Amino acid sequence: MSENRPIILVIEDDPPIRRFLRASLSSHDFEVQEASTGKEALMLAAQRPADLVILDLGLPDMDGLEVIRRLRDWSRAPIIVVSARGQEKDKVAALDAGADDYLTKPFGVGELLARIRVALRHAATIAAGKDQETTQFNVGELRVDLAGRRVFVGRQEVHLTPIEYKLLTTLARYAGKVLTHRFLLKEVWGPPYVDQTHYLRIFMANLRRKIEADPARPRYLLTEQGVGYRLADE
Repeated sequence: MSENRPIILVIEDDPPIRRFLRASLSSHDFEVQEASTGKEALMLAAQRPADLVILDLGLPDMDGLEVIRRLRDWSRAPIIVVSARGQEKDKVAALDAGADDYLTKPFGVGELLARIRVALRHAATIAAGKDQETTQFNVGELRVDLAGRRVFVGRQEVHLTPIEYKLLTTLARYAGKVLTHRFLLKEVWGPPYVDQTHYLRIFMANLRRKIEADPARPRYLLTEQGVGYRLADE
């Protein structure tokens, strides 16, 4: 991250939305760079790497997915997609291409800022190498002791099966980030199971029954409808 204000590169071809994002982000102490085309964005990103990228998929000169793929050739900066494309397949495609998060237009400033904080915090942890050293994950009443392989909700220890534990720790490793069904199935069960989404639904339901006070209204294990799951980080 930059020494002073974090730099956010906004890639958006709609001038009113660009002005809205510039005003909102600048007022929260972010330095904003702007690009209206994919080509301009890639040039700016190479000249002065940003700490985070906000990207609209519908650009005039190239598809946003191509911009994600090109950035991911050399940059690990978090990418948050903001797009009018609200279909599940578009979200999955963007996340699988390397985006870290996805917001459908219209969205609230508060939600965008929360997603930015989570993405920057996760990126800083990885950059510092702390993701290898962390032995405990905490959010609310949920505590995952990675060293001791134990899980607690409040003072109560929760007993998980090996698969449930692996699923929870995978989500904890990327806390705050949307993980697609395909990614989770590959990480937890292995490549042969990437299309077996029913496995994921069954184990997620079991995990919620053990961890959530109200599994029907989860506090920690959040569903991104048709896309995947996210472990709450705030």
